[in-house]
Amino acid sequence: MSFVSPRLPCLLLAALLPAFAAMATPDRNVIPVQAAGVSPLPSGPAVPQWRQLSPAQKRERRMQYAAWRAMGEGERQRVRTAAARFQALPADRQQSLREQFNAQDQAFRDGWRLGPLLGEHFSRLQGMFGFVPAEQREATLAVLRQLNPAQVSQLTLVAQRTPPQERDAVRTEFLAVAPAQRDAWLARQVGH
Repeated sequence: MSFVSPRLPCLLLAALLPAFAAMATPDRNVIPVQAAGVSPLPSGPAVPQWRQLSPAQKRERRMQYAAWRAMGEGERQRVRTAAARFQALPADRQQSLREQFNAQDQAFRDGWRLGPLLGEHFSRLQGMFGFVPAEQREATLAVLRQLNPAQVSQLTLVAQRTPPQERDAVRTEFLAVAPAQRDAWLARQVGH
């Protein structure tokens, strides 16, 4: 990823997740605002019904809604704020940001579905947390969503410093640490 500005992560989030704000109280008959990577939909009275969507579009909408529901209220508010900032930009700037976002790797784009905090750091966490066995995914996400920004920053260092052959073991060890002990564990791993 080429870093363009300090505001880019927030704006990229807005480019990916504007539909989430509309999904807070979804209308089952109306399709939410377009998300990045999804073909443009007409607005107003011509908005297609759910049954008119292709299976791929329905899958995308379900994933967006599940991601929205999985976020805490604080994360949702950050998304709403980012979406409002994004909507306030000129149309050409919005399009430019969508294009920048869509040019990124799919794993990077999918990382933003985890919310603003994890999304911003996911490219650095991906080596350790991007390929978790299916039976561990829910528990892993639950732990990651409990972390504060300082803990996520430290965890990114741990993930980046851990050799590939040790990632599974370090991830398993981290997930087994009690919440009250996470700061101490992270400090030891980072070397503070």
